[in-house]
Amino acid sequence: MTETLRQIMDEIEETIDQVKEVELQAFMDNIRKGHRIFVDGEGRSGFSARGFAMRLMHIGYEVFFVGETITPAMGEGDVFIGVSGSGASAVVLNDAQKAKDHGCTILAVTSKKDSPLAAAAETTLIIPGTVKGDSGNARKSIQLLSSLFDQSLHITLDAVCLMLSRRDHTSNEEATHVHW
Repeated sequence: MTETLRQIMDEIEETIDQVKEVELQAFMDNIRKGHRIFVDGEGRSGFSARGFAMRLMHIGYEVFFVGETITPAMGEGDVFIGVSGSGASAVVLNDAQKAKDHGCTILAVTSKKDSPLAAAAETTLIIPGTVKGDSGNARKSIQLLSSLFDQSLHITLDAVCLMLSRRDHTSNEEATHVHW
């Protein structure tokens, strides 16, 4: 493995090590079958959020990605999951407020515990990877922009899906059956 790849892997491992089990559990406690789930995110974080929504569908959840043409209106009892490394993405914040106004439970996934998205959420999952606005001592990555957050986000959300599938007794065969 090249030195650069090793450095990137070390950064991801260090970031994942800082994700708190109690936050993971609280996040998962809000994701239950019978509740519609609306996932939202922009840019590369949005791509990971889309992957998360897809995997939730594979393991039996009714899930939508906000902004798609087939996404229905949110309502009382639904769950909104906003994903933003900075916790300040304008579209995600606007959508979170709309979801809150419609009686949804708001979950945030961000690197910033003091962000507007975290403040709007009932439950926040912190993935403390460097994001594009970090500079100086706050920048703890050799990588460009928000790469460290995005990589760690993808791994963490995949782990959430695996833990949910185990909790809900959803097998790989069942998930494969609904995969396109």
